[in-house]
Amino acid sequence: MGWTQDLWPSVTKEMKPWTRWWWLGSAVDKPNLEREIKLLDEAGFGGVEVTPIYGAKGYEDRYIPFLSKQWIDMLEFTVDQAKSHQMGVDINLGTGWPFGGSQIDEQHAATKLFLDEINLKKGQAITFPLGVSDTKQSFSKLQALRAFKSNGEEIDLDNLMHNQSGSWVAPEDVRVVALFSGRTRQKVKRAAPGGEGFTLDHLGKESVQRYFSHFQKAFQGKDLQIRAFFNDSYEVYGANWTDSFLEEFEKRKGYKLQAYLLDFSGKGKDKEREKRVKSDYREVVNAILRDNFLIPFTSFSNQHGALSKNQAHGSPGNLIDLYASTDIAECETFGSSFFAIPDLRRDSTDVRNVDPDPMMFKFASSATHTTGKKYTSSETFTWLTEHFKTSLAQAKPEVEQLFLAGVNHVFYHGTTYSPEDVPYPGWLFYASVNFTTNNSFWSHLSGLNSYITRVQSILQTAKADNELLVYWPIYDVWHDTKSPFKTLSVHHVDNWLHPTEFYKQSMYLQRLGYSFDFVTDAILAKSTVKDKVVVTAENARPYKVIYIPSTQYFSEKTLANLLTLARNGATIIFETLPKDVNGLANLEERRKKMKDLLATLHFDGDEENQYTAYGDGKVYLTNDVYSALETEQLYAERLARTGLKFNRRVTEKGTYYYLVNHTDKTVDQFVRLNSEGTHYTLLDPQTGDIFNLPIEKRTIRLQIPAGYAWVVYVSDMDKVDTDYRYINQPQEEKVFVHPWRVSFLHGGPQLPKARILDKLSYWTTWGDAVAEKFSGTAAYETSFTIEKKSDKGYQLHLGALGESAQVWVNGKDAGIVWAHPFTVEIGDVLQNGKNDIRIEVANLMANRVRDLDKRRVSWRNYHEINFVNIDYEDFDASHWNLMDSGLKGPVRLFSY
Repeated sequence: MGWTQDLWPSVTKEMKPWTRWWWLGSAVDKPNLEREIKLLDEAGFGGVEVTPIYGAKGYEDRYIPFLSKQWIDMLEFTVDQAKSHQMGVDINLGTGWPFGGSQIDEQHAATKLFLDEINLKKGQAITFPLGVSDTKQSFSKLQALRAFKSNGEEIDLDNLMHNQSGSWVAPEDVRVVALFSGRTRQKVKRAAPGGEGFTLDHLGKESVQRYFSHFQKAFQGKDLQIRAFFNDSYEVYGANWTDSFLEEFEKRKGYKLQAYLLDFSGKGKDKEREKRVKSDYREVVNAILRDNFLIPFTSFSNQHGALSKNQAHGSPGNLIDLYASTDIAECETFGSSFFAIPDLRRDSTDVRNVDPDPMMFKFASSATHTTGKKYTSSETFTWLTEHFKTSLAQAKPEVEQLFLAGVNHVFYHGTTYSPEDVPYPGWLFYASVNFTTNNSFWSHLSGLNSYITRVQSILQTAKADNELLVYWPIYDVWHDTKSPFKTLSVHHVDNWLHPTEFYKQSMYLQRLGYSFDFVTDAILAKSTVKDKVVVTAENARPYKVIYIPSTQYFSEKTLANLLTLARNGATIIFETLPKDVNGLANLEERRKKMKDLLATLHFDGDEENQYTAYGDGKVYLTNDVYSALETEQLYAERLARTGLKFNRRVTEKGTYYYLVNHTDKTVDQFVRLNSEGTHYTLLDPQTGDIFNLPIEKRTIRLQIPAGYAWVVYVSDMDKVDTDYRYINQPQEEKVFVHPWRVSFLHGGPQLPKARILDKLSYWTTWGDAVAEKFSGTAAYETSFTIEKKSDKGYQLHLGALGESAQVWVNGKDAGIVWAHPFTVEIGDVLQNGKNDIRIEVANLMANRVRDLDKRRVSWRNYHEINFVNIDYEDFDASHWNLMDSGLKGPVRLFSY
């Protein structure tokens, strides 16, 4: 495990946060690449994810075409520079998003189906060749042609499809349905020079191979030493087909989709059959997306010594299985969440109307855990707030939600490469928190990065300790009469996730204090039982119970697999028994199979709560999952009752509890943890400090302020000598009686004049025009006298802070204060008698950008989308109110 004496794991580059690094126009040069990588390393980043995108206007002479010899040279230089700083490099296997480019001609471009309908009276005719109704289509193919009489009887006209002349006359009034394949004509969004072109047909085997062969040629003979190739979220709009889809469908489902065109088009009278046909269609789309794109993507990556990293959300398929089809599953945060943490700023005008749902993140982490892989990553902080207004304090609880859901490697969204000669604010991306070297908080960013590194060091070296597998009823999602194509995106969870019993039961279990992963039909098919627990993969940690929330549609194969697991010793809990099989293929035969399997349980149909021994295992049928779990002596974590959120991880040596307080008050309670040991150790991820936690009647005392996090390590082996000093009856030391001197250290557009304050205040309240437009760092300094007691601890409270600070006491660094509750322990640097204190405060970029826009300074001028605000309208900060900047306090010192 590589534990050091102080119990933190030895840090690797993956344990640090990485950042998406946009290369605007790929207008990069070696001196600036070297400079930025050095600065990123100093700020605590472990690596970069290179994504070339559109460029800034006026710099076209610096653009480097994507995959050109010069571009490859710049990439290799980047890798060398990163290696010299013990950093890593990932790259987007394309430019912008989604995959596509100049190598993709119309034949291999993203494909869509057209279901054209022609109503004919008796004696009317259609003439050949038959063309698609969309006149913009320049590459289309008629794939099925059927006529339907008024009584629903079908006339198969497929033999006429390839006619280049002639006609067909309707023998009576009919409705003709023609299925065409065509092209979406979508181009790569935000493409970099040399990366422009059509979006790839992700469902087509030939088109995908054509795409990868383009990179194969560019990378030929190169040892790129890239850690991972990356594929962004599935934003392939309207791409619901591939030219060989009908053949793929028949091969996989055993019947012809074109035999059910009326149902598929939504014009049939049998709505149940329509649901089944569309479910089969969606299942086949899922399968060929996995087989034709994601598995080859992983194979291509591995052949080049890299991992594959994929964002499955937005895909038209089973997200968990698609996440699991590559080496690293990556989820995404988009928007801002509400937290009850006191004084945590959340202005309604600066957030999108999106609350990221942490349950959504578990689709990715579940894929990782159940397949025994190591990393779940996340595109993090996308549109967290309006540009230039995001504080490090706002970022902390947002990233904590990811950690609690099992994500263990965050990628910031993000950092824009910006040459040193570009005026302030430098080159910027239109949809990010700007983690750039021009950001005023840059000098304090190592505070957030160190916190993330410490948490990720635990999450990456220990395995998730989740008791339950919760089955995701994908067929219930797929069985509906909406348009055939069904994408499952982050932005539409209100439609496909929140109304489901699966979601409600998952939330219920989480509130109780249970830990779980989601499981799919495919993962269950590969699972085995060993010593009464379920093993989903060789390197996966086993699970104690499988829980199936109420489902309407269910695979009889999965039911057979579940009962086999039960027979071999597993415990299965059904909320209700499945109602029916999924899909249309071999429907009656499969219904009988399910009925026969259910009959082996011998459940009484009239009783709500039932149990049966089944081979060496057990099967429950109950709407009271909590009681069933307790019957199995599987108990929820009591700590959930405190309001704390937790993630439990295990190693051979012990158990880690990552605990987060997102409530509005300090949680100060004695708690008994489910995992018990001889020693309990507090690893403080905010500071890196380590303390022994005394045990009292098998409980430990948690004292976690609002907005703070602990890691509690439970072990029979490791022990530290220093006891944690709880804060009991804190006494304020009234020491701050002298004036404060404020001086401005660095920033712009110019440094305000220093001044003396009798009372602390934000510099934006002084009526100083220079201070109002200033973004940067100022030092607040004073001195105080105290009679220091050796048996006491001393905690400094900064009060109202805009927005982060580094505290120096007697010339010694006491730490960066960057998140709520804005306190820092200073006992180690405090001395008896006179003390000097210096608080270096950084604000945000907002006030300076506001000034630029009020003066109509031209600073944003990019190709394609240019620069937009959080509502995707033209960005203009001139109307903004000033953001509070500086230190308002009151600064207070408490002894305890």
